[in-house]
Amino acid sequence: MRSWVTYGLGMGAAALLFAGVALSQAGYGYRDFSSEPPDAEFHFIRLEYVNVGWARGRRPWWMQDWPEAEEHFAEGIRRLTSIDIGTNRHVPLTDDRIFEYPWVYATQVGYWDLSDEEVARLREYLLRGGFLFVDDFHGPEDWSVFHESMARTLPEFSIVDLPETDPLLHTLYDLDQRTQIPGLRHLRGGPNGSTVAAMPYPAIWRGIYDENQRLLVAVNFNMDIGDAWEHADWVEYPEPMTALAYRFGINYIVYAMSH
Repeated sequence: MRSWVTYGLGMGAAALLFAGVALSQAGYGYRDFSSEPPDAEFHFIRLEYVNVGWARGRRPWWMQDWPEAEEHFAEGIRRLTSIDIGTNRHVPLTDDRIFEYPWVYATQVGYWDLSDEEVARLREYLLRGGFLFVDDFHGPEDWSVFHESMARTLPEFSIVDLPETDPLLHTLYDLDQRTQIPGLRHLRGGPNGSTVAAMPYPAIWRGIYDENQRLLVAVNFNMDIGDAWEHADWVEYPEPMTALAYRFGINYIVYAMSH
């Protein structure tokens, strides 16, 4: 289990205050859509989980890049597809409404600390047809936390590398390039625009399949698709990286809705 980590207040706190978000884990001060029934064929669902430590701004790690990431990505879904997309929402595993949504996104899974109840509910969700997309976790310590949680959740299935021929990579866009999508912290400014600094770990696309080869969990390791969505309107963030992140995300959605 990861050690307890704390961070000081900084720019993340200022951004939260600007958004009108309360800085306490007990009551965040934003609208909770999880109590509302589905009103569209797809909702971007951010997965709530028990938190270890705090992200910058004293908010839980599952909220990292919220709300800009899903707001910007949702606009891309509307522009690039005919998917009927509704409001962006967040749901804990312990809420029965999780079963109303076929696709959930979990960020910073190197900092989650799933209880036995959450593990049981995640297993039920996935085996009943749900799809989990995990993002923005890096290095061996994060991997150890995530791997242990998946071993508890789906002990009969292994985490494997995605082959180039996997349907996930070809549902709408053919994603043959395994380009590492950087977080904002990996960019360096210069006279000719931003460049991507050397990343400490290589990007790896992995997944967990069931016995029928349906992909249950899509694993984006050592990359940060959420940042590419979040900063889609920043001139400093490379446009090709955001475009690629949109394509990956849309492929994941189409796969989840058709398998």
